[in-house]
Amino acid sequence: VAADEGILHASGSGVPPVTKDYCIIYNSNWVSLPKSLDNATFRTLENLTSTVLCSSAEVPSGLMKDKAVVVMRGNCTFLEKARIAQSLGAKMLLIASKSRLSAISDNKTDFEDVTLPIALIRYNDIVDMQLVLGNEVNVTLYSPPLPEFDYSMVVIFLIAVFTVALGGYWSGVAELENLKAVASPGERETRWKKEENVTFTPVTVILFVVICCIMLVLLYFFYKWLVYVIISVFCLASAMSLYNCLAALIGEIPFGQCRITCSNKTIEVRLIFLAIFCIAAAVVWAVFRNEDRWAWILQDILGVAFCLNFIKTLKMPNFKSCVILLGLLLLYDVFFVFITPFITKNGASIMVEVAAGPFGNSEKLPVVIRVPRLEHSASTLCDLPFSLLGFGDIIVPGLLVAYCRRFDVQTRSSSVYYISCTIAYAVGMVLTFIVLALMKMGQPALLYLVPCTLITSSLVAWRRKEMKKFWKGSSYQVGWRP
Repeated sequence: VAADEGILHASGSGVPPVTKDYCIIYNSNWVSLPKSLDNATFRTLENLTSTVLCSSAEVPSGLMKDKAVVVMRGNCTFLEKARIAQSLGAKMLLIASKSRLSAISDNKTDFEDVTLPIALIRYNDIVDMQLVLGNEVNVTLYSPPLPEFDYSMVVIFLIAVFTVALGGYWSGVAELENLKAVASPGERETRWKKEENVTFTPVTVILFVVICCIMLVLLYFFYKWLVYVIISVFCLASAMSLYNCLAALIGEIPFGQCRITCSNKTIEVRLIFLAIFCIAAAVVWAVFRNEDRWAWILQDILGVAFCLNFIKTLKMPNFKSCVILLGLLLLYDVFFVFITPFITKNGASIMVEVAAGPFGNSEKLPVVIRVPRLEHSASTLCDLPFSLLGFGDIIVPGLLVAYCRRFDVQTRSSSVYYISCTIAYAVGMVLTFIVLALMKMGQPALLYLVPCTLITSSLVAWRRKEMKKFWKGSSYQVGWRP
């Protein structure tokens, strides 16, 4: 029997009354809750968390009459507690749990004589309720329907499209500088030393995908150890990425360029302070990463910087390599989301388990853009307070967008490939959100982003009669060597 999520709405006795919502778990096969507060009945809450209510002798006569009662979990079944509470006149039973909220399940026929609502609530929430609202509290239960669309998706959309578009543009700027350096013999050596790009060949693409598969499987089986490795790597990589992104901006500012000399090398003072700032940002996130109120902002900033730097640094040499990379990662995404539930013992996909933290692990992988849900729902309170988008759903199509931008620069094609591919990415994101709203379950975004971007790029190349050159890459890819 599946558990359902609901909301306990609590109101204090002050003027005006202070209210607060808390997550509850209930079973809709036993009782149906109102869908809104308009149809809900408030009851005075009687805090009996000093007892487990396994015997009617534990409670003074008449104390529960027409009230909502909260007792501790343990020592006897929910059914026994419910029958005792109902016999003593209670109108609502809350069972406080110090452990994780889990499914409330039992035979439906056993509860046919139980008419009062029964719900599981966190013990910490009961303590919080007393601290915030006082000892005189009125409560009610309701279960609003899951919203069809959450506006946090709009924020996710804007972040993703902005990152892909900016990453592609930045890659094009670097390509233009390379072309100018090749054309100017005096700048070749300087530019070659500054060049930090890594080119993906078809062989390295296949190797990269294999490593991704191995890493995901290892995370599934050894999550509680490897998660800290990933967190450490993210801190280091995101600090470096943030530095590279901000240093590129600071480099365009013509003032504040005082330098110091150390070991026959000169460095700008402002870049030293920038490095300290970027390291501090990563350290602050690492320390406060589980603080949901604001840590997500810092994670998103570091994540966007990481994706931008990745898209700019990794170069796809031709459209052939792009097709291989995006195609293999599409199969990877679909396999680990849709196929692995038929393989795992608990019937859950490896991708979803790793993203959520398998076996109830409280540490989450910092490989997603997170935005708090803006629509009020039980799911927001209970276990899904954020809308998520994986870094891979930005970086993988972003590499194709970056290749399109570099190809535009090499062929002087007025950004037609870049703009078309960026628009296709935006369309793919919209399609992902539509399917997500219709199916009400997590989707592998690459399933929609890869076809949209690959097909659009192919159509543009075919229409411009440049498919052969687009497929093999520009002759410039051979590059100059000193």
